Amino acid sequence: MHWLSGVRLPLSDQRWRIGLEAGRGGQGAVISRIAPIAPGAAAAGDDWGGDWLSPMGVDLQINGGLGLAFPELGEADLPRLAELQALLWRDGVEAICPTLVTCGIEPLRQALAVLQQARHEVAGTAASGRCRLLGAHLEGPFLARERRGAHPEQHLAAPSLAALAERIAGFKGGPEGDIALVTLAPERDGAVAMIAELRNLGVVVSLGHSAASETQAAAAFEAGVTMLTHSFNAMPGLHHREPGPLAAALLRGSVALGLIADGVHVAPSMAVLLQRLAPEQVVLVSDALAPYGLGEGQHRWDERLLIVADGSCRLADGTLAGVTLPLLEGVRRLARWSGDPGTAIAAATVLPRQVLGDHRGVRELLLGRPLAETLRWHLGTDGLQWQPSEAR
Repeated sequence: MHWLSGVRLPLSDQRWRIGLEAGRGGQGAVISRIAPIAPGAAAAGDDWGGDWLSPMGVDLQINGGLGLAFPELGEADLPRLAELQALLWRDGVEAICPTLVTCGIEPLRQALAVLQQARHEVAGTAASGRCRLLGAHLEGPFLARERRGAHPEQHLAAPSLAALAERIAGFKGGPEGDIALVTLAPERDGAVAMIAELRNLGVVVSLGHSAASETQAAAAFEAGVTMLTHSFNAMPGLHHREPGPLAAALLRGSVALGLIADGVHVAPSMAVLLQRLAPEQVVLVSDALAPYGLGEGQHRWDERLLIVADGSCRLADGTLAGVTLPLLEGVRRLARWSGDPGTAIAAATVLPRQVLGDHRGVRELLLGRPLAETLRWHLGTDGLQWQPSEAR
């Protein structure tokens, strides 16, 4: 057995020894033991000097990349989708929930069908060097009109079981199914019945693009909503007289707080405040759009012009629409702002899995995993940096 010593894990102050054994079938080194190091004990094996070890990232909200917008997917896009999966793997992301923003019914169903086909034909594995496609994230169309942001108004819909069936009938719910996550405005009439139906289907429901008050949000959490979509954005803010959904989520303590950590969608100080208030609830998402992986400048988003500058995407009228930054860049930024790298790492690697029902701790997630499917994080003069883990 080969040992790595002086390793830190996210959400732990302990130093660890990591035991590696040879994998089968050319799998490479596999993590077989994780043991605590007693204070003052001498390092044995390769000393990582306090670097962190984590699983790869999981992105619950990504809208496309390499010029590909997920709501516009057709069968001809499968090769480019495979290229995007490879890019995401190189960017440290193991799995994604492809996000389908508000669009027409036919394009939505077509995109779901193509993603279903891709999961069978374009497998994402370590051997293939591609990230996995989890169930889709439907961000809309059951949103509050006044909080729709960049979502096209003409495709918004009132919540109802009939409207839901019209869009997803025939598709399976769940992280490994066709639909993993749905964002909706729970204060709208008909939303409560829809939340119950989605939960019955195994779909995670998130509050987003919503005008819900604190009371309405608390009722939604009681009904089965377990996440906020891009906290602070497209919802009432955290106001001292009108606390809004964020206060309700923080007080409940079990609601995941999706966060875009680019420093534009949410000011760094507010991102750090949120993390300090709820260190194991903040879940980083990229919210990357189709220009992810491409250069800056002007791009197309459906029929609209999208302007990309400094990693931010805006519509022609200035509406903030998303980013082109990788998920793990959000980790680096949040770690720099907060001075808490371990918690920032967990927010993109461990905690997103919990949103989708995998509540294993960090050690359980790492045991039995090939080292090639993990990340090594080093805090140096240039801030927090990551690289694929390798046996030393």
